[in-house]
Amino acid sequence: MEVINIKGTDDTPNVILDKANGIFEISGRSLPEDVNMFYEPILDWIDQYSEDPLAETVFNFKLEYFNTASSKVILDILLKFEEIFESNKAVIIKWHYQEDEEDMLEAGEEYADIVEIPFEYVVYND
Repeated sequence: MEVINIKGTDDTPNVILDKANGIFEISGRSLPEDVNMFYEPILDWIDQYSEDPLAETVFNFKLEYFNTASSKVILDILLKFEEIFESNKAVIIKWHYQEDEEDMLEAGEEYADIVEIPFEYVVYND
């Protein structure tokens, strides 16, 4: 599978989707002007990945900020990984947040309530 490696900007996140090395990560800020255009290749990649996923997938979300449009796409991503989890593959979501960013922790907890995937919360400092 082709690797997706998108370098983030002030408005778009870093994205690394690398099946061969088991690296799945979205980090930074997500408020792209056209959220559908930005995330479409990512969602397509995940659809392709879901046809033959690894035995264990650890997906890291290290977002500092995301807008409402991005929050919907993040849910779409999580729902796709829930389907993989339901097909008896191990999936772990690692939700990273800064210690003083209660809003980001709460966002992760809200997603965890919606999808049936194990979540781990990871505190980091810059």
